[in-house]
Amino acid sequence: MKALLNSLRQIVGNAHVYTDGDLRAWEQDWRQRSRGKALAIVRPASTDEVAQIVKACAAYRTKHPEDSVSLVPQGGNTGLVVGGTPDNTGQQIVLSLQRLSTVRSIDVENLTMTVEAGCILQNLQQRAEEADLLFPLSLAAEGSCTIGGNLACNAGGTQVLRYGNTRDLCLGLEVVNAEGEVWHGLSGLRKDNTGYDLRDLFIGSEGTLGIITAATVKLYPLPAARLTAWAALPSLQDAISLLDLARRRLGAGLTGFEVMGQFSLSLVAKHFAQLRVPLYEQVPYCVLLEHSDHLSEAHAREQFENLLEAAIKLGCISDALLAESLPQADQLWHIRESIPLAQPLEGLNIKHDISIPISSIANFVRQTDALLQQSIPGVRMVNFGHLGDGNLHYNVQAPEDMDAAVFLSEHEKQVNTLVFDSVAQFQGSISAEHGVGSLKVEQLEKYKSPVALDMMRAIKRALDPLNLMNPGRVVRVGLPKC
Repeated sequence: MKALLNSLRQIVGNAHVYTDGDLRAWEQDWRQRSRGKALAIVRPASTDEVAQIVKACAAYRTKHPEDSVSLVPQGGNTGLVVGGTPDNTGQQIVLSLQRLSTVRSIDVENLTMTVEAGCILQNLQQRAEEADLLFPLSLAAEGSCTIGGNLACNAGGTQVLRYGNTRDLCLGLEVVNAEGEVWHGLSGLRKDNTGYDLRDLFIGSEGTLGIITAATVKLYPLPAARLTAWAALPSLQDAISLLDLARRRLGAGLTGFEVMGQFSLSLVAKHFAQLRVPLYEQVPYCVLLEHSDHLSEAHAREQFENLLEAAIKLGCISDALLAESLPQADQLWHIRESIPLAQPLEGLNIKHDISIPISSIANFVRQTDALLQQSIPGVRMVNFGHLGDGNLHYNVQAPEDMDAAVFLSEHEKQVNTLVFDSVAQFQGSISAEHGVGSLKVEQLEKYKSPVALDMMRAIKRALDPLNLMNPGRVVRVGLPKC
């Protein structure tokens, strides 16, 4: 492998190939649930360098099949399903795309931006805002995640209700395939009906079919006003009723609808007391709503106040507050985004990123909560998420009197099976926005249609016959016969 490493150094420069020292930033996943051992960390600065790296690795793999060298593309390493870190073989090269961070162009008239894969999401948002435009993808890790990683796992976030997932925000891609060839697909077209949709094939593939190096994404006019409200609700079913009412009253102006269980908010109040969580102590659920208006703040406020008044009269909500300023709105969103940060401070936990038809969510939670309590008395539910698009982060915390590490080692498989069986019963998905990675490969094989899995494997074998691209993630295929 020495010859391969020398070739990689010639491509990107000796300073951008790391083989020793502290490599935890690349080898360990964000949740610190897994740490692998990389052959090397390689940091290209251009699409051409990425292509040369892939060609070098493919040539080496063909010549030395016994070494099983492979590539693991990585962005900000903020993933939650262990899909962007190496395994323990010591034969995987982590291809960090963080140096590909340029915003190549902004087309104001076409409402598009072309940006390299390593651009941090928050920087992309800021560049759009500087052009008096909006890039609406928003999630808790936006200060460190990259747009390439967002595309690789088809990230969701808090504004899917209005703008869709990352896939819906992308018009074109630049991709290096498994042979080291570059597909120049950075179209800004909204209509292009010329064959198979390769863009959508690579989005959500988690680097298993090719390496996204750049993308052309959609932009939108900045709204004239953005208002945020916090509401206390008697039940989860009332949250669904409020969602229906808000859709009818606000239409496309409803850009965010987040539900948060009482225990979820109690963790924020406990571990981040300075945030002062409102209205949560006497109700089982709270909801955070966002309304964007393209007319004026006065119009937006009147619509929002009328909605809240109607909801109180109907009994959907028991109390509510409307943020009086942008800083107050940001404070409320900060509370919501602090739930996943507060949970690990309470101890190790079992995370689920699931989607259920919105009409079934209340029944799913009622039934699955009861099954978990019956199986593990005292288990605590950290239930929150994007109710507006049916995505729950249905997380499970150890009983208060049980050691968290013991809970994880003794009950994780039992909990996952119970939750995923329930998800399947309600015709949901075991992964809504985090992807599959290596963490859910085995479960996917159980819960995904066999026909779908066969088609996925056929695509993987066709586009990556050497199994060079992030093997063992999303879908498992047999080793190539060389």
